[in-house]
Amino acid sequence: MTTRFDIRVRRTRQLDTATRVAIVELCTEAFGKDFSGLFLHLPTEGLHFIAHHGNQIVSHAVVTTRWVQPEWLPILRTAYVDAVATLPADQRRGYGSAVMRELAVHVTDYDLACLQTNSPAFYEQLDWQRWRGPRAGRSPDGQLTPTPDQQNIMILRLPHTPPLDLDRLLTIEMQTGRIW
Repeated sequence: MTTRFDIRVRRTRQLDTATRVAIVELCTEAFGKDFSGLFLHLPTEGLHFIAHHGNQIVSHAVVTTRWVQPEWLPILRTAYVDAVATLPADQRRGYGSAVMRELAVHVTDYDLACLQTNSPAFYEQLDWQRWRGPRAGRSPDGQLTPTPDQQNIMILRLPHTPPLDLDRLLTIEMQTGRIW
């Protein structure tokens, strides 16, 4: 059971150096890999959901705008979720779930929410769904790069989400250094 904590919502441009360092350290500890380049890849308009227990950051997620296209539908303005992490000592206390619920409340103006994860069961309990169909990256000229190795692409239906067939092709615009 969680103790009292609060979730603060901030744009990337609003985060001071100490907060950025704490988020990088949190993600590095939670994932067991170096996250020191995280803020090099986030736009200033990234929207961070930061759970604080006292003065300590215990959980985090960030949303950026990406462009996803389910087959036979127009390109959708998508709340792409990254860097979802909770300190290992604080996992299973509800912090991550609370962060993701707060995030869902704030992204309702998007067409869809999307993420890639190694922990699909966590997101499924929060109403996220696995994309079952093929996935690909989409270059600016429309060329597709299949991504069959990218498992556990998940979506969250939002108020503006059109009807989706989770077994069709899903594409996302390619970014420097990554697809999903």
